Amino acid sequence: MMSMLTVVGVSLAKKGTEIIFLGPLSECKVCKVKNICFHLDKGSHYKIVGVRDVKHGCEVHEDGVKVVEIEKIPFKAVMDKKKAIDGSTMAFELPSCIERGCEHYLLCYPPGLASKNKVKILSLDGKVECPAGMARVKVTLE
Repeated sequence: MMSMLTVVGVSLAKKGTEIIFLGPLSECKVCKVKNICFHLDKGSHYKIVGVRDVKHGCEVHEDGVKVVEIEKIPFKAVMDKKKAIDGSTMAFELPSCIERGCEHYLLCYPPGLASKNKVKILSLDGKVECPAGMARVKVTLE
Protein backbone atom coordinates (compact mmCIF):
# COMPACT_ATOMS: atom_id res chain seq x y z
CA MET A 1 0.00 0.00 0.00
CA MET A 2 1.07 3.54 -0.66
CA SER A 3 1.23 5.86 2.33
CA MET A 4 -0.06 9.44 2.37
CA LEU A 5 0.64 12.38 4.64
CA THR A 6 -1.81 14.10 6.95
CA VAL A 7 -1.79 15.73 10.37
CA VAL A 8 -3.32 14.49 13.62
CA GLY A 9 -3.35 15.79 17.17
CA VAL A 10 -0.04 15.26 18.97
CA SER A 11 -1.64 12.83 21.43
CA LEU A 12 -2.87 10.63 18.53
CA ALA A 13 0.40 10.70 16.59
CA LYS A 14 1.57 7.17 17.39
CA LYS A 15 2.47 4.43 14.95
CA GLY A 16 -0.35 1.89 14.77
CA THR A 17 -3.13 4.30 15.75
CA GLU A 18 -6.24 3.88 13.60
CA ILE A 19 -8.35 6.89 12.67
CA ILE A 20 -11.58 7.52 10.79
CA PHE A 21 -11.72 10.73 8.74
CA LEU A 22 -15.07 12.36 9.51
CA GLY A 23 -14.51 15.35 7.24
CA PRO A 24 -13.11 18.82 7.74
CA LEU A 25 -14.22 20.95 10.69
CA SER A 26 -15.28 24.57 10.19
CA GLU A 27 -12.28 25.68 12.31
CA CYS A 28 -9.99 24.08 9.71
CA LYS A 29 -11.01 26.43 6.88
CA VAL A 30 -8.35 28.99 7.87
CA CYS A 31 -5.58 26.47 8.65
CA LYS A 32 -2.38 26.91 6.65
CA VAL A 33 -1.91 23.11 6.30
CA LYS A 34 -5.58 22.18 5.65
CA ASN A 35 -4.87 20.67 2.22
CA ILE A 36 -2.93 17.84 3.86
CA CYS A 37 -6.21 16.69 5.51
CA PHE A 38 -8.83 17.70 2.99
CA HIS A 39 -7.61 15.10 0.47
CA LEU A 40 -8.68 12.19 2.70
CA ASP A 41 -11.91 10.30 1.94
CA LYS A 42 -14.74 11.04 4.35
CA GLY A 43 -15.74 7.92 6.28
CA SER A 44 -12.55 6.04 5.39
CA HIS A 45 -10.38 4.27 7.93
CA TYR A 46 -6.63 4.92 8.11
CA LYS A 47 -3.71 3.56 10.11
CA ILE A 48 -0.70 5.64 11.13
CA VAL A 49 2.41 3.92 9.76
CA GLY A 50 4.96 6.63 10.52
CA VAL A 51 5.32 9.80 12.58
CA ARG A 52 7.42 12.73 11.45
CA ASP A 53 9.07 15.34 13.67
CA VAL A 54 7.16 18.22 12.03
CA LYS A 55 4.65 19.91 14.35
CA HIS A 56 2.15 22.71 13.62
CA GLY A 57 -0.10 24.89 15.75
CA CYS A 58 -3.81 24.06 15.59
CA GLU A 59 -7.14 25.71 16.47
CA VAL A 60 -8.68 22.31 17.32
CA HIS A 61 -5.89 20.34 19.04
CA GLU A 62 -4.53 22.13 22.12
CA ASP A 63 -1.01 20.70 21.81
CA GLY A 64 -0.92 21.17 18.03
CA VAL A 65 -0.68 18.56 15.30
CA LYS A 66 2.08 16.33 13.96
CA VAL A 67 2.64 15.20 10.40
CA VAL A 68 2.04 11.46 10.06
CA GLU A 69 2.19 8.90 7.28
CA ILE A 70 -1.06 6.96 6.92
CA GLU A 71 -2.43 4.10 4.86
CA LYS A 72 -6.07 3.44 4.06
CA ILE A 73 -7.20 0.23 5.73
CA PRO A 74 -10.15 -2.05 5.03
CA PHE A 75 -13.13 -2.23 7.38
CA LYS A 76 -16.25 -4.37 7.74
CA ALA A 77 -19.81 -3.30 7.02
CA VAL A 78 -23.19 -4.79 6.14
CA MET A 79 -25.06 -3.72 3.04
CA ASP A 80 -27.93 -4.55 0.69
CA LYS A 81 -27.23 -7.93 -0.89
CA LYS A 82 -28.46 -6.77 -4.34
CA LYS A 83 -25.94 -3.90 -4.46
CA ALA A 84 -22.94 -5.81 -3.08
CA ILE A 85 -20.80 -6.60 -6.13
CA ASP A 86 -17.27 -7.80 -5.36
CA GLY A 87 -14.65 -5.33 -6.65
CA SER A 88 -17.12 -2.54 -7.40
CA THR A 89 -16.84 1.08 -6.30
CA MET A 90 -20.11 2.69 -5.27
CA ALA A 91 -21.88 5.22 -3.08
CA PHE A 92 -22.61 3.57 0.27
CA GLU A 93 -26.25 3.61 1.40
CA LEU A 94 -27.28 3.44 5.04
CA PRO A 95 -30.33 1.23 5.64
CA SER A 96 -33.67 2.51 6.88
CA CYS A 97 -33.68 0.39 10.02
CA ILE A 98 -34.53 1.18 13.62
CA GLU A 99 -33.37 -2.10 15.21
CA ARG A 100 -30.79 -0.40 17.47
CA GLY A 101 -30.42 -3.51 19.63
CA CYS A 102 -29.43 -5.64 16.65
CA GLU A 103 -26.03 -7.35 16.87
CA HIS A 104 -25.22 -6.02 13.36
CA TYR A 105 -26.17 -2.38 14.03
CA LEU A 106 -22.60 -1.01 14.01
CA LEU A 107 -21.87 -2.89 10.79
CA CYS A 108 -25.00 -1.48 9.14
CA TYR A 109 -24.09 2.00 10.40
CA PRO A 110 -20.24 1.98 10.38
CA PRO A 111 -18.79 4.88 12.41
CA GLY A 112 -17.87 7.79 10.13
CA LEU A 113 -19.61 6.40 7.05
CA ALA A 114 -22.63 8.24 5.66
CA SER A 115 -24.90 7.66 2.70
CA LYS A 116 -23.26 8.68 -0.57
CA ASN A 117 -19.68 8.13 0.73
CA LYS A 118 -17.70 6.41 -2.01
CA VAL A 119 -16.47 2.92 -1.06
CA LYS A 120 -14.81 0.01 -2.81
CA ILE A 121 -16.00 -3.52 -2.05
CA LEU A 122 -12.90 -5.66 -1.45
CA SER A 123 -14.76 -8.87 -0.60
CA LEU A 124 -18.15 -10.39 0.12
CA ASP A 125 -17.97 -12.09 3.51
CA GLY A 126 -21.28 -13.93 3.82
CA LYS A 127 -24.98 -13.51 4.40
CA VAL A 128 -26.22 -11.73 7.54
CA GLU A 129 -29.43 -12.71 9.30
CA CYS A 130 -31.33 -9.43 9.55
CA PRO A 131 -34.03 -9.25 12.26
CA ALA A 132 -35.87 -6.64 10.14
CA GLY A 133 -36.02 -9.11 7.24
CA MET A 134 -33.73 -7.19 4.85
CA ALA A 135 -31.45 -9.12 2.46
CA ARG A 136 -28.05 -8.10 3.87
CA VAL A 137 -24.46 -9.28 3.35
CA LYS A 138 -21.26 -8.59 5.27
CA VAL A 139 -18.56 -6.93 3.16
CA THR A 140 -15.01 -5.66 3.52
CA LEU A 141 -14.73 -2.08 2.27
CA GLU A 142 -12.03 0.43 1.54
